[in-house]
Amino acid sequence: MESAIPAELTVPRTRHPRVPDDFRPPYPSFVARHAPSVRQLVMAYLGSQGASGHEALDAALGGPDGPGHWDRATQVADGLPSDVVTAAYWDDPAVFDRWFARHREPWLTGGGGQGRWIEAIRPTVERYETIFGSRRRPEGVAVLAESFSGEIREHGYWGGMRDRMPASQHSPLHSPGELDVERDGARVRVRPRGSVCLIRSGQDWSDAAEDERRMYTEEVEPNLRAGMGFLREEGLAIGCFANRYLTVLDDAGSPTERTYGLSWWRTLAELERWSETHPTHVAIFGAFGRLVRAQGARTQLRLYHEVSVATPDEQWFEYVDCHERTGLLRAAP
Repeated sequence: MESAIPAELTVPRTRHPRVPDDFRPPYPSFVARHAPSVRQLVMAYLGSQGASGHEALDAALGGPDGPGHWDRATQVADGLPSDVVTAAYWDDPAVFDRWFARHREPWLTGGGGQGRWIEAIRPTVERYETIFGSRRRPEGVAVLAESFSGEIREHGYWGGMRDRMPASQHSPLHSPGELDVERDGARVRVRPRGSVCLIRSGQDWSDAAEDERRMYTEEVEPNLRAGMGFLREEGLAIGCFANRYLTVLDDAGSPTERTYGLSWWRTLAELERWSETHPTHVAIFGAFGRLVRAQGARTQLRLYHEVSVATPDEQWFEYVDCHERTGLLRAAP
């Protein structure tokens, strides 16, 4: 058993974790381990409100200074245009800056009236954490990691998400703030004054046997979809700026048996409060628990998440020709 916090980021604690040092989690979980030389990550989400026009973006992603990994997903929300979201990851901000300088404007203005947007953060490794239920296949930013850890201690209890973040050893990670908005015709920049929290939380049932697949699709996923819908429609009242429930696409653009929620929060504390106490998440957590208990060691459902807390100077939110409920626009004054 090892700590989720790597040795090079371990410092004397002034803030205590939620459980004692001899806590033993009830099941194994793992975290992504980046090379010690990696000090900051970039997570850039590039969205379009329509499925066309991605050829130039694909060429840019595969060109000079492109990301170490990217994937594409789609969200269908009742009454709104379908968002197609490309998630791209870098482990060197300088490389991203060069790429962004060349490709930001062509992407945003190349939609011909079709909404385009960029939501990006660059958290330091001290303010970022991951968790995976298995080490079979990395997802998201973990594809850039050097390896997976062994079994970690900081999971299986409320508060483990915070305890896995190295900065939690000494920081409350709490800097709430409202949103400033700059409008220039169809272009909108949103500038949060506080340290926003981003979570990408995913599911992959592609390896599941028939009985586990049935239990996931009939019992777990409806609760998950309901919780994602609540955050999308009503989450602002509890601190969720925006939420998308996305289906990952394969290389041919077809839906896969992989989904993830992409959720922006005013603070880590508000994300924690929803996770621990809100009926929508309690229902999700309970449904997942019933599946795991029923399947036991046969469980093939893969779960993961990545969580970051980014300071105002580490954020970029920009929208062109987008409807008013796009991303952080729905929370903007």
